[in-house]
Amino acid sequence: MYHTDEEPALNITPLVDVMLVLIAILMLTTPVIIYEEQILLPQGSKTQPNKQSQSLDIRVTADKEIFVGGNKYNLREFPDSFRVFSETLSKETKIFIRADERLPYRDVMLILKSIKDAKFTKIALATDG
Repeated sequence: MYHTDEEPALNITPLVDVMLVLIAILMLTTPVIIYEEQILLPQGSKTQPNKQSQSLDIRVTADKEIFVGGNKYNLREFPDSFRVFSETLSKETKIFIRADERLPYRDVMLILKSIKDAKFTKIALATDG
């Protein structure tokens, strides 16, 4: 007979024990599983040589002297001088600005603006490390 005073109880302790064992097994075996997809890469063409893209280094000293190629400029005359110098260069030329860390930020931004005004788009600020 069924008594209404008693509430049925569900013992979930064995279920929790089984689940913890399964989780432990999964945690131990997952790092060991290594899946490697075998693929075949196509052969590259050796008939066309790799074109070296043109690049230009601009070095700026702490004394605000700017060296472009073999030319030396001061900060005041750089915007106009660079525009004249860059007329012979392709606008796809990569330009790397290597400025001394003691140089004020506004001076580096003036150089960057001058290069952008000359219609160059591939400009990078080079750092050590």
